[in-house]
Amino acid sequence: MSKLIQVKWYKGVLAFLIVLFVIPLGHALMVLTEHLIPGYKFESAAVLGFAGLICVLIGVYKNKRALAATLFGFIGGILIWTGWVEFSFVWIAEKLKVQPLVENNEVTTKGEYLVMMSSLGLLSVVLVLLVFSSSRCQLFRWIQKHMRLNEILNRDSKRPLAVVTFFETIMIIWTFYIVLLLVYDEDIAGSKHWMTYMVAFGSLFWSIYLCRNLFKIQQLDYSIRYAIPVVVIFWNFIEILGRWNYLTEIWIDPFGHWMENTLILLIFTFFVVQAVLNRNKAALLSR
Repeated sequence: MSKLIQVKWYKGVLAFLIVLFVIPLGHALMVLTEHLIPGYKFESAAVLGFAGLICVLIGVYKNKRALAATLFGFIGGILIWTGWVEFSFVWIAEKLKVQPLVENNEVTTKGEYLVMMSSLGLLSVVLVLLVFSSSRCQLFRWIQKHMRLNEILNRDSKRPLAVVTFFETIMIIWTFYIVLLLVYDEDIAGSKHWMTYMVAFGSLFWSIYLCRNLFKIQQLDYSIRYAIPVVVIFWNFIEILGRWNYLTEIWIDPFGHWMENTLILLIFTFFVVQAVLNRNKAALLSR
């Protein structure tokens, strides 16, 4: 294992796998919350969100430990997205009795995701705000460079990494939820439209391209922050494959696939523990 740690691409692969295994766990957590305690799902969702907020707060206090701050920020972002954001759309969809989209007698898009499309305008405003804000996101830095904004905007090196990771997680997931919902809409494109194929395979090749940079990063905390958009972009391809019925999404049926989901959780835990142990070992060797 020690020789493997010295391989340049090891930390990038490890970061990719950590983020990759969290995404289905977030989906499974939402389904479990809806079905285990259906009478109190919104109260449970509120607790999930508060748990995420506590994770972010812990990460802020651990800002000097970049890896811990990043992991707490990422997990906090997933919990807040699942508990507060997604369930807020569930609440509105049920309140307004929004009917799901049905194709061939099968629910293809739930009512809460149809409601989520209404947040497109707000997402656009936030993205514009980020373009004109200090950022270390590669996409926004590329835009700022070509708009000649990078020399004007002041970048503070002492960033709260947990908050940065949390906000990055929320924005990336939100953005690509909207992208998928737009191309799924039959009035815009549709599941089998060429635009949907472009999003699917464009996401696949884009994520592969980004992996080239990810695998060169030597700081594990930075690798994880970089892996978040890489995995979410790759996940677009997985989501669309599920939409096309080319694979079974085991994370949306955690009761029927409890063994697989438990295995994913155990593997994720292993990778996180491995990352922390390697970090501590590296810190001891550097003294």
